[in-house]
Amino acid sequence: MTRIVHPIEQESFRRLRSRLDTSHFAPLTRAVVERVIHSAADLEYATDLVTDEDALVGAHRALHAGAPVVVDVEMVAAGITRRETVCHLKDAESGPGLTRSAHAVRLAYEQVGPGALWVIGCAPTALEELLTLDAAPALVIGLPVGFVGATESKAALRESGLPAVSNVSEKGGSAVAAAALNALLYHPTSTTSSTSPSTSVQYEENQ
Repeated sequence: MTRIVHPIEQESFRRLRSRLDTSHFAPLTRAVVERVIHSAADLEYATDLVTDEDALVGAHRALHAGAPVVVDVEMVAAGITRRETVCHLKDAESGPGLTRSAHAVRLAYEQVGPGALWVIGCAPTALEELLTLDAAPALVIGLPVGFVGATESKAALRESGLPAVSNVSEKGGSAVAAAALNALLYHPTSTTSSTSPSTSVQYEENQ
């Protein structure tokens, strides 16, 4: 099914590109960067996001082949269009050393197993728990927000070597995490292949 883009969205992206040149990014990297910026009206994401084109190519392929999508909170699920998601936060319980968000990740992994796309936009503890599992994800979109644990959990994600989208600062949230996933959903399959140019968006941790 062809996605019909509303004129307001078209104009919004036109204005975004008039203020920020994204033409040097590889196709999927550009799609993710632009849609995250669009969701937050925050141009700083162009230098805050950390991702890799090869990882996005593999994730795009898995997503369009039907790989499950797991989210940490319903707010992320609400922002993802065109795809059912898995979220076990309502079923989870907190305990000693375990938050509800972390428990929800465990429950979700029991359901979906390896190869899923994980979209974490709220809880750093959800991302931390995911990194303890042998989840073999197709992609981890790790964009939790906050002053406690957010930057640390995202740094740990990058250090893990897993295919990922993250950002360096405390910024993040459900809307931008959903936007990163939507960028992959919306991007046409016919223009993406394993031969896409490898372009990384990488920045120093202390920037």
